[in-house]
Parts: sequence; C-alpha cells; structure tokens
Amino acid sequence: MNKVETTSSRMIGKVATSENKDMTLFADLKALIKVGIVNSNLITAIAGFWLALHFTNSSFVQNWDVFLLTMAGTALVIAGGCILNNWYDRDIDPVMSRTKTRPTVTGSIALNHVLILGISTTGIGLIFLLLTTVQAAVLGFFGWFTYVVLYTMWSKRRYTLNTVVGSFSGAMPPLIGWAAIDPNLHIVAFVLFLIMFIWQTPHFLALAMKKCEEYKAAGVPMLPVVHGFEFTKRQMVVYTACLLPLPFYLTQLGTTFVVIATLLNVGWLALGISGLFTKKDLKWANMMFIYSLNYLTILFLMMVVVTFDFPFS
Repeated sequence: MNKVETTSSRMIGKVATSENKDMTLFADLKALIKVGIVNSNLITAIAGFWLALHFTNSSFVQNWDVFLLTMAGTALVIAGGCILNNWYDRDIDPVMSRTKTRPTVTGSIALNHVLILGISTTGIGLIFLLLTTVQAAVLGFFGWFTYVVLYTMWSKRRYTLNTVVGSFSGAMPPLIGWAAIDPNLHIVAFVLFLIMFIWQTPHFLALAMKKCEEYKAAGVPMLPVVHGFEFTKRQMVVYTACLLPLPFYLTQLGTTFVVIATLLNVGWLALGISGLFTKKDLKWANMMFIYSLNYLTILFLMMVVVTFDFPFS
C-alpha cells in the first residue's frame, strides 16, 4: 500500500513539474513577444482594415480570409521585431526591473533559439502579409526594419530622438491593415498614421519618466534622463496639442466621432498642461501613461463602432 502511495505521489509530482515548466515556457514566450505591444498594435491594424472596407464599400464577409491573414501577419511581424529587440538588449535589460526577468536575461531560452525565433516569426508574418497585397508586406517590413535596426540597434542608445524614430514603426499597423484591402491607401489612412505617430511620444515619455532612474543606470539617453522632467513635460504638452486638429480630417466618420475624439484630445492636453504646475512628477507621469492607453483604445474602437453597418452590406 505504501509503495502504491509513494509511486502515485511521484507521478503527481512529475505532472506538476511538467505543468510548471509549460507555464514557465508560456510566460517566457509572452515576455519575448511583448504581448501588450502586439495587442495594442492589432487594435490600430483592425481599425485601418475596417475603415478601408468602409471607404471602398467592400464586404467584411467576402474578405474574412484577408482579415485573418492581415492580423496574423501583422502580429507575427511585430512579435518578431519584439523578440529581436529582446535579443539585442540582453546586455542592458538586467539593469531594469521591468526587463530583468526576460528569458534573454535569465537564460531560460538559449540566445541562438531566440534569434532564430525572431527571424522566423518575422519571415512567416511577412509571407502572410504578402498573401494580401505587396504594399501591406512592404509596410510591414518597413515597420519591422525601423523598430529593429533604426530604433533598437542605432538610435536607442545614442540619441534622445530614439522615441521619434521608434514612432514610425508603431504608426505602421493602421497602414498595413488599410493596404491589405486598398493598396492605394487614402488620406484617412495617413491621418491614422499621424495619430499613432504623434500619440507615441507622450505615451513613451511618460513611461520614461516613471523609469527614469533605470534608463539612466542602463545608459539609455531617454529625454527625461538627458534634459530632465520639466523639459520632458513641455515636450509632451506640445505633442498632445498636435493631436487637436486631426479629428477634423476625419469628418467623414461623422459628428459623433469628431466630438468624442476632440474631447479625448482636450482632456489629454488639459492633463498635460496640469503637469507643468505640479511637483508630483511621477504621479502625473503615471496618469498620463494610463490616459494614453485609454485614449488609444477608445479612439480606434470608436472608428469601428461609428462605421459598423457598412462593411456587411
């Protein structure tokens, strides 16, 4: 009887260990591909795809396969870029609390495996995009190249403008989504690009303020590290102000959208200006960061909501 119980306990222990390993591997892969970044970029890609259907009077039902290819391709290209970013930054990630548990730091996944995974994931993603349109694949590659080469490998450790350089890659998903349906694009597609391009600077500068000491220790010349909080706050206000006129280039989406988008912009600008008069910089930076995430989600989901009926007709 004791032998049976002992054997059962060992088997249960092995199953538990196997499950723990699977969970650890899953967590490591999520950290590698930066799931949060992939998800937020897919929201903007979906909006671009949806609005392209709307403006070309196309049916979603007739293009569901293109949608799946576009989303899968976009997600894989972004994930591939994030994986390669982790692979390249393995020397500075141990210094920062939010990155020191990445598998490239802990060694839970071999670096050569990470490199192969990043390259192969990117390649598969580009093939998926190529099955939609050549333009979508070209835009996907441009976004990947900007993030991996121009941002990660070139500007991140050299210039405070690294945030602006990285913003080009983050602004590509709505263009990719649009190009998968309409390779010629549209003025609205470029407005989506501008919204995303401008949005990223105050979003990431808020994060840079929150993690200023860690960036300083890692030797990354983020704006708050080099020029201080006051200069950074003024720059964030300038960028949020630049968002104000953009909804008025999207009047074709209707009055409801323009009003909501304008209120979001005014609210963000007001919050930004309030930062010029506060000494609680880190608390304010956290509020700006949270607002930016809600801003992105509400704005791009609203684009889909106000045009919901059209692509099915």
